[in-house]
Formats: sequence, C-alpha cells, structure tokens
Amino acid sequence: MRFRSDPQAIRGSIAPLMTPFTADGAVDHDGLTNLVRWQLASGTHGISIGGSTGEPGSQTVAERAAAIRTVAAAVGDRVPIAAGTGSAKLDETLELTAAGRDAGIDAALVITPYYARPTQDALFVWYRTVANEFPDLPIVAYNVPSRTAVDLAPETVARLFRSCDNFVGIKETTKDFEHFSRVLHLCGRELIVWSGIELLCLPLLALGGAGFVSATANIAPAACAEMYGAWQAGDLERAREIHYGLHPLVDLLFVETNPAPGKWVLEHRGLIGSGHVRPPLLPPSEAGVARIKDFLAEGAKYLSPAEGFTVEGKS
Repeated sequence: MRFRSDPQAIRGSIAPLMTPFTADGAVDHDGLTNLVRWQLASGTHGISIGGSTGEPGSQTVAERAAAIRTVAAAVGDRVPIAAGTGSAKLDETLELTAAGRDAGIDAALVITPYYARPTQDALFVWYRTVANEFPDLPIVAYNVPSRTAVDLAPETVARLFRSCDNFVGIKETTKDFEHFSRVLHLCGRELIVWSGIELLCLPLLALGGAGFVSATANIAPAACAEMYGAWQAGDLERAREIHYGLHPLVDLLFVETNPAPGKWVLEHRGLIGSGHVRPPLLPPSEAGVARIKDFLAEGAKYLSPAEGFTVEGKS
C-alpha cells in the first residue's frame, strides 16, 4: 500500500490477472500466487485482480475478497496493486472495496454498475458514494460499455474528478479513441487514464495516458512492460515494433471469449494447473484451439519465458 498516497506512481503495464481455478472449479490460490511471482519476475509494473479477465461475475464476494488478499500478500509493496472491487450492487461494492483497503491495495478499480443502465447523474452519485466511503483510498473508474451496457461520459468523469479528491483515474475499455481524448482534454493529465483495449495501449500514451491494463500481459508480461519502457525512453521504433509484434497474441486472447483462450495458454505452458473457466464460459473449442496454436506460433517471439515458474505436474 506504499503507492496509495501517490497514485500517479501507478503507471506502465498493469497486468489484469486471470483467476486460476482447479480442475473441479475452486479458486486456486497457489496458482494465483505463482502467476504473481511470474509477473513480477517478468518486469510487470503493477498488478490488478478482479477485472473482467479474472471472471469476477462467476465468483462470490468472499471468493473475490480472498483472491485480493492472496495477491496483496504475494505482491507486498514491490509494485502497485489495483484491485477490481466493483459489482452491480452497491453493498457488494462497498464490502469488496473495504476488503481491498484492509488487504493493502493501492487503488480500487470500480466498474460501472452493469445491467441497470443508470443515467449519468446516477453514475456520478454511485462513484461519489464509493469515494466518500473510502476517502483515503484512490478510486479509479472502470468503463467497459461492451460488458455493462452503460458508458461513463467524459463530462461525468470530469465532474467526479473535480468533486472527489480521491477519484484519481479511469480505465477506459472502449474502442472509441475519441473518448480517451475528450476525457484527458476535460480533466488534464493529472487524471490517470489507462487503456483496457489491447491495440490502443500504445496510442493512448501519445495522448498522455498513464499506462494500460491489458489482458495480453497475462501471456506476454515482459513484452508489454518493455513496450511501455521503450515509449518512456523515447525509443518509438522499438515500442511500435512490440505493438505490432503483439498483434497475434491479442488475436489469440479473443479467439473465443476472454479469458478461456489465455487460460488454455497458461495451462499448456505449465503456469497454472488447469485452464478451467466457470460457467457460463466454456474451454476453447477444437476449432478455437487450432486457431490459438496458429496465433501462438506467430507471436511466440513475444511470449515471456515460463521456466522456473511451472506448477507441480506440469512441464
């Protein structure tokens, strides 16, 4: 939690961890710890748990809180932790955010309440309520309209940024790149803006973004971290080279619904014991696996080494 007082330090490639399950569907805390160790060894700049890639909708509040505690214990104070603590219900959101605060997270990543399709005024009240409940914890909105059926408007982001001292940023998972620009234009670069769209991670940095929370970091953490580092160092050619080199791995992750393809990769590389996904998701189909293998071969250069982090029973 040493980054809690300086949320501007939560920058770079922040890996949104997949939640490993055992073959019978239980949360695999040992596997989760192993993924954290691998991410840190690969140079990841920050860790996130409980976002869409982590299948939070299939877990109980207690399971999500326990996963946050596991990640916080494994990370310590080495890199920032931004935990997904949002839900469609306010009481669950407050409960999970409190659990994250007590576990030592550096920021709470709060998704817009899904399904209900609240108005912009209702979204403002929602986030203000969470921010006021936890005045010493940085709050970052998670805008992902493709999953929630509601879009947090740039004007609402600016209203929250002006009204709540601890509302510090937003993860934008929208392919509307103009949306990114309007948020930064209204709020200034003091607002932390992360991209949650894989192929917009590098372009966002040109607008003044603070980094990205990309599912690609689950299988290529070193390359994602290097891309950010190259940009920061002014090596734009290397940053672009990695951006385009990661295209096959991005396509791999979305062959079928994320995170099933990525979990297949992690299992077959020995980093988790099982690629199990909870209902309503399914493991990749036979046709999907064939496409995953093709993309894997094409993007193999950018996969992070797994040696030394394989779990028992995996090669």
